[in-house]
Amino acid sequence: MPLLRLLKIVRIASRHGLDQMLLEHAPNGRLLKLANAGQFWRRGSAQLALPRAVRLRLALEALGPIFVKFGQILSTRRDLLAPDIAEELARLQDQVPPFPTDEAVAVLEKAYGRPVDEVFAHFERVPVASASVAQVHFATLHEADGGHQVAVKILRPDIRATIRHDIELLQAGALLLEKVWADGRRLKPREVVAEFEKYLYDELDLMREAANCSLLRRNFKDSRILQVPEVYWDFCHETVMVMQRMQGTPISQIDSLREQGIDLKQLSKNGVEIFFTQVFRDGFFHADMHPGNIFVAPGGKYVALDFGIVGTLSDIDKNYLAQNLLAFFQRDYKRVAEAHIESGWAPPGTRVDELAAAVRAVCEPFFDRPLSEISFGRVLLRLFQTSRRFNIEVQPQLVLLQKTLLNIEGLGRQLDPELDLWTTAKPFLERWMSEQMGWRGLAANLRQEAPQWAKLLPALPRLLQQTLVAVEKREQRMDELLALQRSLAAVRRSRRWAWVTAALSVLVMVLFLLL
Repeated sequence: MPLLRLLKIVRIASRHGLDQMLLEHAPNGRLLKLANAGQFWRRGSAQLALPRAVRLRLALEALGPIFVKFGQILSTRRDLLAPDIAEELARLQDQVPPFPTDEAVAVLEKAYGRPVDEVFAHFERVPVASASVAQVHFATLHEADGGHQVAVKILRPDIRATIRHDIELLQAGALLLEKVWADGRRLKPREVVAEFEKYLYDELDLMREAANCSLLRRNFKDSRILQVPEVYWDFCHETVMVMQRMQGTPISQIDSLREQGIDLKQLSKNGVEIFFTQVFRDGFFHADMHPGNIFVAPGGKYVALDFGIVGTLSDIDKNYLAQNLLAFFQRDYKRVAEAHIESGWAPPGTRVDELAAAVRAVCEPFFDRPLSEISFGRVLLRLFQTSRRFNIEVQPQLVLLQKTLLNIEGLGRQLDPELDLWTTAKPFLERWMSEQMGWRGLAANLRQEAPQWAKLLPALPRLLQQTLVAVEKREQRMDELLALQRSLAAVRRSRRWAWVTAALSVLVMVLFLLL
């Protein structure tokens, strides 16, 4: 089976000329000539006349869902890829034929240990959506369980074995890439495959995805702009996730949204607010917010779906990210460079003036146009590319953030071409910085520490007494040590005088004998 899979990969790669893409960058150009001579049948192929990025995308689509998902993840590593390849890979669509219903039912019955019709009052045999690792069916719970309409996400059977084989082939390909491609080591293909493997295996645990969904729902409880489905935990399993069935229109259907009277300008601003709220308030954000995962409810609220990929930011990351963004739009490039170094994103020995000059060269051209025409995501992309010169390690959480920001910005501009991302985001960022650094931040920290103080204050007298007793005992031990030292010194002195006396006595006796 692995051998057949390998042969299929080689055949598809050859048909799309992927070997040319690799060998044209090889240190020895003769390899390319030999490869072309050995595959004379491809001469004049219309496939080879296509741009290299298009050929790569078509090859990944032909190789199947795991390679499509790999291409999607790879498209987020814009710090590593050439712009044309990153752009083309971002167009990959995770459209996969559904697996048979009897296999879906078998997965459910294995998870629940009973017939599917005992678990659900009604289970629709035809799936409503299908992706690379799972597909979704609608169902209805029994009245005893609340009678809710639900969406049932079911993991593809034997997907782990398929993934394991493809990952092994990707790892072998990454190693080969490092050997034959001049830029191979800089692109770190093995690290990229390892990162992809981590994300992919995270998506295979639907209990993890259910937990992500539950946390995001709790963070936006009673929100006026975002709905997140409820998770029905009694029906969740590693291979099955059951959640509230959401009603809405796919956000890509803009004409339908207009017909419903949805305010598209406000909708685009709400999307920006949701993103920055997730990032800076919660430090936990939905990192796969492409149009296929977002609906709009009849009232105009966003509806988030598919929580397999999420990102997290520490308080330190949030702080330095906010400082970078504010400094960037204030054209304070020195502060941008300083924040990179202080945060540890840039090596400690990096010169502030050199990094500031590089950032200025990237950013200044953008400010010659109206802010509404500035692509925030493109600016981050250029900054990532510039970072190579300074050996800046691009943080994984920031790569996910940049990918999500690109999605949000693209989505917002589809809804409102005049969307000014900075004008929408700046008040939020300034308010957040004020809450963190100003008197509001002090008050919030005091409130956060108050429970600990409430426990500590009653114990203070006892702790003080214990400290005083410990100090007194330590002083007594010190006095004892000092007395012992004095005694030892006296002994040493007495011994020294005894030796002097003995020596003098011996000297007197010798003199007496001599005389």
